[in-house]
Amino acid sequence: MEKPVEHYWNIRLNDVKAALEANDFKVSIATSGDHAREILLNEVLPETGAKSVSFGGSVTVIRSGVYDALKTMDDLEILDTYDRDIPREEVLERRRQALLVDLFICGTNAVTETGTLVNLDMIGNRIGGLTFGPKKVAVLVGRNKIVPDLEEAMFRIKNFVAPANAMRLDMKTPCVKTGYCEECNAPQRICNTWTIMEKSYPKERVKVILINEDMGL
Repeated sequence: MEKPVEHYWNIRLNDVKAALEANDFKVSIATSGDHAREILLNEVLPETGAKSVSFGGSVTVIRSGVYDALKTMDDLEILDTYDRDIPREEVLERRRQALLVDLFICGTNAVTETGTLVNLDMIGNRIGGLTFGPKKVAVLVGRNKIVPDLEEAMFRIKNFVAPANAMRLDMKTPCVKTGYCEECNAPQRICNTWTIMEKSYPKERVKVILINEDMGL
């Protein structure tokens, strides 16, 4: 067989797509981060008719170029929750207001082969927007986020995603030193609120773009 790895990922991604669609998510498969950006700009935005957009914290949203591309669109109101040149209180207020936008864009910590999105947040603005508030949600998901089941999703998040994010954000938590979860009581602990999203409600409110590329944490 030619290109066995490509064939392998095509099977995996299409299986996850089918599982997500069975759970009422709307799903596209992108060949790369660049392709995911094009899907969001050329399909998701026109389909939703969104006039206002905001974000939940996501390395994938940044690295795919989605964030930069949206900021150049003059006819779109961008509630920028990534701006670090404003006071923290203003950042928090923007995160609150982000729950009222037309389109909320984020990533996910894990997606199971049964079509479930699993996430763990520090303050909950990302999972808040994912579950309720914004009219539509777009979730960008690298293929590295795929896991067999809920148990593996939680293990991945606690023992890779959370420590890596704590390191990225320069947090003072034990996992920054050890590389794995310590179930800490640190003031800057980022592991506070879990969500397990088994279905999209209303149907197709949440659009998942599966990316055939390792992206994000």
